[in-house]
Amino acid sequence: MFGTLVLGEAFTAAFGGLSALDAGTFGAVVQAPVVEEVMKGAGLIVVFLAARSHFDGPVDGVVYAGMVAAGFAFTENILYFGAAYGEVGWGPELAVTFVLRGLFSPFAHVLFTVWIGFFLGVAAHRMGPGSHAAPARWAGWFLLGLVPAVLGHVLWNGGLALLFDDFFSFYVLLQVPLFLAAIAAVLLLMRGERRLAHEKLAHYERTGWLLPQETVMFGTRAGRLQSRRWARRAGAGDQLVRLERTARRLAAVRHRLDRGHDVERNAAEESRLLRATVRQRQELLAAVGSAGVSPAGSA
Repeated sequence: MFGTLVLGEAFTAAFGGLSALDAGTFGAVVQAPVVEEVMKGAGLIVVFLAARSHFDGPVDGVVYAGMVAAGFAFTENILYFGAAYGEVGWGPELAVTFVLRGLFSPFAHVLFTVWIGFFLGVAAHRMGPGSHAAPARWAGWFLLGLVPAVLGHVLWNGGLALLFDDFFSFYVLLQVPLFLAAIAAVLLLMRGERRLAHEKLAHYERTGWLLPQETVMFGTRAGRLQSRRWARRAGAGDQLVRLERTARRLAAVRHRLDRGHDVERNAAEESRLLRATVRQRQELLAAVGSAGVSPAGSA
């Protein structure tokens, strides 16, 4: 946020005079989208480089981008609330600021920056095994994500002034559909991630570490729902949750190993998770047995 404030002033000083827009409009529809998305993108690049072994694809990029953007939005909202309170104290202006920023658009920054995360995730997936690549390998993907992030920010900030005559139409016809479209896109990505997890867990079924029904339980949505209902009836929900988390981590580690990411460290992590799987399965079956409930998947 500090970098955004500093660079924002420099950006306005350098380019504000080249625009026919008044200072307020220029700040909202040009300076803020460009500077804020670049700075959030820079934060995401730090995560991309520092956690490269855990940054495997678009879903990872979307998750990390959401975290970076949410932190930025949280800090920015505090500044807006503080400024409104400093000007008029408790009153209608502070309430309006809270409603507009805290209730109507808390998701806005996430909605923009996920584009950068998505394309960096694509870069991570394409870069191949264990690569800590030079910027030439991922910079183009970063810029490809930065463009829709900035344009979305411009549309969000300037839509009311440029396209709509009233806030209600702007919110219902533009902001809400964009938000719903983003949710749909994330759900599709998560569906793809579940398919990948099922594929990776099938490796452990073939090698004897998982039972066929466990691959279904932990690798499919229907299997997870059924197994959770079964575990709740047996009073073994906590044990199942621990085993399910271990299975998800195992699938992620298998994916990194298949792509050659940090093989030595991930192989050690795989061994640890496999031992944990055996132990947690025994704990789950013991809890279920003491409750007198049939194992999941049995008749």
